[in-house]
Amino acid sequence: MDRSYSRSRRLAPVVAVAAAAALTLAGCSSSSGGKKAEESAEGASAGKANTPRMTVALVTHQSAGDTFWDIVRKGAEAAAAKDNVKLIYSNDPNAGNQANLVQNAIDQKVDGIAITLAKPDAMKDVVSKAKKAGIPVVGLNSGVSEWQKLGLMEFFGQDETVAGEALGKRLNEAGAKKAVCVIQEQGNIGLEQRCAGVKKTFEGDVENLNVNGTDMPSVKSTITAKLKQDSDTDYIVALGAPFALTAAQSVDESGSKAKVATFDLNKQLTGAIKAGTIEFAVDQQPYLQGYLAIDSLWLYKNNGNYMGGGEQPVLTGPAFVDKTNVETIDKYAAKGTR
Repeated sequence: MDRSYSRSRRLAPVVAVAAAAALTLAGCSSSSGGKKAEESAEGASAGKANTPRMTVALVTHQSAGDTFWDIVRKGAEAAAAKDNVKLIYSNDPNAGNQANLVQNAIDQKVDGIAITLAKPDAMKDVVSKAKKAGIPVVGLNSGVSEWQKLGLMEFFGQDETVAGEALGKRLNEAGAKKAVCVIQEQGNIGLEQRCAGVKKTFEGDVENLNVNGTDMPSVKSTITAKLKQDSDTDYIVALGAPFALTAAQSVDESGSKAKVATFDLNKQLTGAIKAGTIEFAVDQQPYLQGYLAIDSLWLYKNNGNYMGGGEQPVLTGPAFVDKTNVETIDKYAAKGTR
């Protein structure tokens, strides 16, 4: 193909684009599944592209037990089923290990790679190696401020700073005065940007609280201790659904009157919003991130397309989910796609 995605880019303004049409909830064959494509949510048979079979690796920084990534993966699998793609999924929260997984994909001579950039510096060299091998690389979820610097072809996710700013404004509307922003993975650029965004717009006081996200009992005890220490805290801001649900338990145990808001969803979280345990969530649509990342590589290989024009990230959020719209979202969350 004449056009090379490795050309230099200018930093362009962030814009949102519409979701891809005909989004299907079908399953797919993958390196760990072997499931056949099923019927879509509307009951129609899921179609499959008649293009040559291609192999795509999706490599994330998922930690064990983090259900957020199940939603990302479902979206990726749906796109793979539609596009006649063999999807190889792997993950490691350790940045060095994640880079090694990308190298494994390069060694397997895959047709495309989709990666997250929670710690972009650790991915720089291996991304360069993929490009030298002629393998297109796209980013998703983490790294909206870094993907162009690393020379990725496209990016799918939300601007975490903008999302944090939106949440900070929401706290102002709620009359909050003191918030604690709970970071479950220290050094994760996206999580840090969320809390920084909250601090930028929130008119009250914000304090970051680092916890060990791989040890939920420790998360619970750390938040509980913080609430007992600072009884005037009136909002806990969690950065993921499982941590928000744990924070709600900490509120009960500590006797605090603090409320809980969060980023990201799962089916338990939407239930908690309905019950009033969680006030609201910022949804970045992880299903869409996984879907578009895989679909974009298929489009590039078969039609030379660039989503976002090859210059701008494709934004999948932020959007708020609260009691006013949770009933609509809940039916999708129950299927594991929101």
